[in-house]
Order: sequence, then C-alpha cells, then structure tokens
Amino acid sequence: MIQKIEHIGIAVKDAEASEKVFNALFNQKPYKKEIVESEMVQTVFYQSGPNKIELLQALSPDSAIAKFIEKKGEGIHHIAFAVEDIYAEIERLKEEGFQLIHETPKAGADNKLIAFLHPKSTNGVLIELCMDKPLE
Repeated sequence: MIQKIEHIGIAVKDAEASEKVFNALFNQKPYKKEIVESEMVQTVFYQSGPNKIELLQALSPDSAIAKFIEKKGEGIHHIAFAVEDIYAEIERLKEEGFQLIHETPKAGADNKLIAFLHPKSTNGVLIELCMDKPLE
C-alpha cells in the first residue's frame, strides 16, 4: 500500500549550480549527496519538514536522466511513493494492469529499494515505488 509521497525527483543539467538555487530556496544545505552507479546519476537530497526533493544529474549521456533532459529539458522527472512492502506492491500493481519498468526492485539512492511504473500507464507521470532497505 502506498503510504506517502517519499520525494519528488527533479532532473538537472548541473547539480552544483542547482544546489545553489535549492540551498537558497530551502535556506539549508542538502542532507545527502550520492552517486548511483546503476542509474549513472549523481543525486542531491533536501528535506523540509516531511518533504524531500531529489536533484538528479546525469553522469553519462546514456543515462535515463540525460535522455529525459535532452527530450524535455530540466524539470520534474518523477514522483516517488513510499511503500511498506515493495514486493507485494509490485504484484498488486501488475494485477491492476499497470505497466512496470522494473518487476524486481533494485538498489536506489538514500538506502532504498526502488521500482518504476511506466508513464504510459500512469497518465504520463513516471512513478517510483520505494521502500527502506532491510537492515543486513
């Protein structure tokens, strides 16, 4: 079951330049910066109250973020929803007829397991499901 909006992902050309904008906007520095090799992105996370923003900069012209920016420009890339059990949620959404980009969760930024729903089945919005990784 979807619990809440976990974060909103924003595709940016230059994370360092965008950091200056968001530092001023939130009047604070990011709480985390991370490179996600599997997605070929650098992430920068801000938190304001319960709300989080993730800035995503492509590290390769082959990354999904680079392709997104080339096609649509900088801007909102996805909305991520926290789920209690990502495995059960993937199965439920498949049964509901949603098209999944990932049918198996994978490691994402900020210590999460993630899976994406295809925008073709969600009114043009890329949806990310995320769950805290279990402690090992």
